[in-house]
Formats: sequence, C-alpha cells, structure tokens
Amino acid sequence: MIKLFLALCFSLLATTAGAQDVAPDALVKSISDDVIGIIKQDKDIKAGNRAKINELVDAKVLPHFDFARMTALAMGRNWPKANAAQQKALITEFRALLVHTYSGALSTYKNETIEFKPLRAAAGDTEVTVRTQVKRPGSEAVSIDYGMEKLPAGWKVYDVVVGGVSLVTNYRETFNAEIRDSGVDGLIKSLASKNRSLETQAGTKSK
Repeated sequence: MIKLFLALCFSLLATTAGAQDVAPDALVKSISDDVIGIIKQDKDIKAGNRAKINELVDAKVLPHFDFARMTALAMGRNWPKANAAQQKALITEFRALLVHTYSGALSTYKNETIEFKPLRAAAGDTEVTVRTQVKRPGSEAVSIDYGMEKLPAGWKVYDVVVGGVSLVTNYRETFNAEIRDSGVDGLIKSLASKNRSLETQAGTKSK
C-alpha cells in the first residue's frame, strides 16, 4: 500500500505563493492542476532525470508539509524519548526520505486524474481532511485523503491516507521496531543509511 502512496502523491506539487489565503481543498486542487501540467510538459522529468526531479520536489512539494508534526506522529510514544538533537536529526532524515519518495512518484505518472470530494469543514476549523479519488485508466480508483492543519504560513499536510492506510501509521510500525532493536540513534543511522542508498540509486538511474 505504501508503494501506491508513493506513486500518487505527485498531486502535492505547487508554489507557495498565496497559499496562506487559499482554502485547503482549493489549494490541493490548484496544486494538482499545476503538477499535471508540469509533468506533461517537462521532458527531463518524463525521462526520469532524478536530479531535476529531486530539485523540483524539494522546492515545490515539501514546503506544504509539517515535517515536525509528521515525524512526531510517526514516532508515536517514542518521540518524547528523543532529545532535541535527536529530534532535529529525525526530522532532517525523514524529510530527505520523502524527497526520494516523491521523486520516485513523479517518475511513475501515467495519466491519472483526480476527483475532489466536497470539503466537510466548519468556519474556523484549523484541522480538516481533503478527500480525493485518483483514477488511472484501466485501474480501480483509489482514495487519497490529506490531513491538513492551518498554520500561520498557511495550510500544511501532516498525514496522507491512501485507501484507508495512514502514511504516519505505516512509518510508526517501522520506527517502533527499529527503536526497540537499536534505540533512537539506531533509527537515525538506519534512516541516514537508507537515504544514502536511495541517493546512490537515483544517481545511477539518472545516468
């Protein structure tokens, strides 16, 4: 299921300009429209240029995520066990992991379309769920829901639920097992090692 998430989260690419004043569902819709246009027109991205894709993801996708909250949620009960330096390292490595994650997602675009469900939110709500369905010709539609919170900088994503499966919950199981076996420092080393491996693979595929 996590692979499916990776293949579809291209829909969160966008510029940050004006995001503070845009409703969460309108923001995701405008992002999706932007991204599909970029993917269709950029020959390097379509050819799988990972260096260019990484730059695009880092600049356009990640500003719309609250990585501190996502990392804390993924860590669950283990988050308070990490000191300030460890928490900072965990956020850094988790962010780097998602750079590679979304780079892989961009390279798998196959003419998906996105249907947006009516937003269920009251005036003044600071947390909402933006519900969508992603459709690919010849395949069953998949629900992708974005848990979003309103911050001073605008709406940010703190979780993505694909087909009923939460991103942060998926990582929590892995993180808990790693911490149980080798502690918080062991998890940091494991994430750093995985990021180095993904960076090497991306460099090989770009050649």
